[in-house]
Amino acid sequence: MAKKQYAVIGMGRFGSSIAHALSGMGFDVLAIDANEQRTQEMSNVVTHAVSADSTDEEALRALGIRNFDVVVVAIGEDIQASILTTLILKDMGVPVLIVKAQNELHGKVLQKIGADKVIYPERDMGLRVAHHLTSPNILDYIELSEDYSILEMKASEQMIGKNLLELNIRARFGCNVMAIKSGGSMNISPYAEDRIADGDVLVIVGHKDHLTKLELAYPK
Repeated sequence: MAKKQYAVIGMGRFGSSIAHALSGMGFDVLAIDANEQRTQEMSNVVTHAVSADSTDEEALRALGIRNFDVVVVAIGEDIQASILTTLILKDMGVPVLIVKAQNELHGKVLQKIGADKVIYPERDMGLRVAHHLTSPNILDYIELSEDYSILEMKASEQMIGKNLLELNIRARFGCNVMAIKSGGSMNISPYAEDRIADGDVLVIVGHKDHLTKLELAYPK
């Protein structure tokens, strides 16, 4: 099976980070930015780096952008350019289009014009930091939808030595323990009798309100 090919438009901090990560995973990556200095900085990182105006349809066609499996529009402050680029790419028939949004309104517009997935990196990072500040046991927090999320929670002192039946997280908080990480292993189908050890990490899914109650119940 051929490797997926990715194009990332906008080489700011977010876009360049994605391009770095994809290249590090061995994928072919085309990096595009209107700023020639930024593309030069990425030339030794990605497969191809090109300086081009993403709102110029002919320029994108010349790059063969429609042949890429996934295109990420990571344009920063210029919302107008972000929207216009998304419109052009959607009209060109790009298979999967992922677009960074500055705010909720921007995101709604992107969804209406056909973005397959809208991401909010600043908001998502803010959520993760806020949850870590309120509960140091929270290692990661991922928003699944408007109402539901997944969190990775380091086992608190009150959890250690108890099994899932004794903790009774589902009945007490309405959340489900999907997996338990123990050292380098992952138990993706934990039993009620499985005991929590020091250093274990619980992967829990639930409604945001329920997860917040769970966090507050195990502050340390």
